[in-house]
Amino acid sequence: MQQPKNSKGPIRKAQPIGLIGAGGHSKVIQDLIFSHPDYSLCTVLDDQFAQAVTQSGILYAPISMSQMLREEMPHTKWLIAIGQNEMRQMIKERLSFKDTAFATLIHPDAVISPSSKIGRGTVVMTKAVVQADAVIGEHAIINTGSIVEHDCLLGAFVHLSPGAVLTGCVSAREGAHIGAGAVVTPGTSIGSWSIIGAGAAVTRDIHDQKVAVGVPAIEIKDRREGGK
Repeated sequence: MQQPKNSKGPIRKAQPIGLIGAGGHSKVIQDLIFSHPDYSLCTVLDDQFAQAVTQSGILYAPISMSQMLREEMPHTKWLIAIGQNEMRQMIKERLSFKDTAFATLIHPDAVISPSSKIGRGTVVMTKAVVQADAVIGEHAIINTGSIVEHDCLLGAFVHLSPGAVLTGCVSAREGAHIGAGAVVTPGTSIGSWSIIGAGAAVTRDIHDQKVAVGVPAIEIKDRREGGK
């Protein structure tokens, strides 16, 4: 359907966005939404809210209302605004939303190659760079100033912290978390649900469910030994 036009060109209607989560990560995403003319924040869901309340045109409500709101606001797109990877995955499964219900949010100051692919539910923050033929899975976080170089492959629920750098052809599997300022050298693989410490330099493959720190990074812990 065509948008109505005036003498200044077509009128673009902002996409209403609903967020799940009201913590620090959510605050940053809310700023992203407010800075983007194509997005409009309509609701924030979090279990810290005992009941629904509207402030400044935004509905704040518990997550238990998500299905009802999804039905009442079918044109709203949703994003899980929680930084912790396992929690983001758990909430995604709890919601039982169709994949098409989720938004992909990209800050207007991010640099995105037209040949890259970014999955639903993923957010790309300010000053981040995603280069040619990079593929980023669903519900990932590409945080402030982080870099995903050419031909990188990131799985679902991956989190790049601020300033993290993935050089060319890096693979980061599902749920991997790359700490602030860490650098991963070309062709290196980061295992699923592994954690790379802040400032680390990863020069060799990291196995699944490991914690790796240092320069060069070494595996110091298996996350499965203590549970998630």
